[in-house]
Amino acid sequence: MRREHPDPAFPGLHGRPDRGWVNDPNGCSYVDGCYHVFFQHNPERPVHEAIKWGHISSTDLVHWQPEPIALVNRPGELDAYGCWSGCVVDDTGVPIAVYSGVVDDGGRSQVLLARGDRRMQTWVAEQGSVTGMPDDPAITDVRDPFVFELAGHRYAVQGAGHRHGQPQLLVYGCDDLRAWVPLGALLTAADPLAATAAPANIWECPNLMRVDGRWVLLVSLWRQVGGGFSLDGVRWFIGDLADTVAGPRFTPVAAGELDSGPSFYAPQVLTLDDRVLLWGWSREDGRSATDVEAAGWAGVLTFVRELFVADGVLVSQPAPELRLLRRAGLEVTAGEPFEAAAFELDLADGADPMS
Repeated sequence: MRREHPDPAFPGLHGRPDRGWVNDPNGCSYVDGCYHVFFQHNPERPVHEAIKWGHISSTDLVHWQPEPIALVNRPGELDAYGCWSGCVVDDTGVPIAVYSGVVDDGGRSQVLLARGDRRMQTWVAEQGSVTGMPDDPAITDVRDPFVFELAGHRYAVQGAGHRHGQPQLLVYGCDDLRAWVPLGALLTAADPLAATAAPANIWECPNLMRVDGRWVLLVSLWRQVGGGFSLDGVRWFIGDLADTVAGPRFTPVAAGELDSGPSFYAPQVLTLDDRVLLWGWSREDGRSATDVEAAGWAGVLTFVRELFVADGVLVSQPAPELRLLRRAGLEVTAGEPFEAAAFELDLADGADPMS
């Protein structure tokens, strides 16, 4: 079950490569009976640079197989600095990767496309971008395209930040994936609930989907801190998505924190006919850069979760398929040591948990 690795702390059940950097899950898909999860990846070093799209696949959501690297940053092209986050769209039976291409360390991005085969093992980048930075010079950061459908039309949302420090989400019409039409803002920090529940400089990695009949929006909070930045968790909104003349507009009516852990960030969903699945990035906390470099790996994708709406609140819980990871019960003798990578203990009613 668990892969052998020289580092005893290596997360052998999570499907990540043995070496290199891993961050945001991307392009979560289900095609021809197989689940595919792509992710931000540097195979050479455990640092965020020269980012590519790594790729793993599974038929049961538990046992993951490594796949060839999908998207590779190309010298001299619009993704020379990195193939940053995005999604995969089924475009009349053809998988199309829709992603942020970044040309240099300034971080300004273009939306690029790459065409894949049905097994998602071979990808061909298309020439040019389908949309670049907005005409408004006050919008300083735009990235992480996510495609959704509303009223029979296809749209995309991107996370964005304003030079005055206010986050927003930009929306585009993209019935034709190669001809995007800017449609203004899906949501801005002018909305009081959004501003209070999700304070940030950039709302990154937006996801917009229906869960149990309700529209749900996820955003990850990027904040400027001095000369650097912090990643401050993920917020959910339940709300109304209006199909206006100007384009889709989202009005939140409830909000909350998706995960209270300090290392959870940048999730992506996979919407199926009968359920919504989610993966996130569990980033490094507690290891120094020296320790990370020595170990040769950094970051991991979370185990798959399932999303529900219950009593007006978004709930995330481990997908039931993860029960396949359980092993046989342990037979232990009081006072004697035993060996186990992990175990679960049930206490009888009235038992003293410290006895």
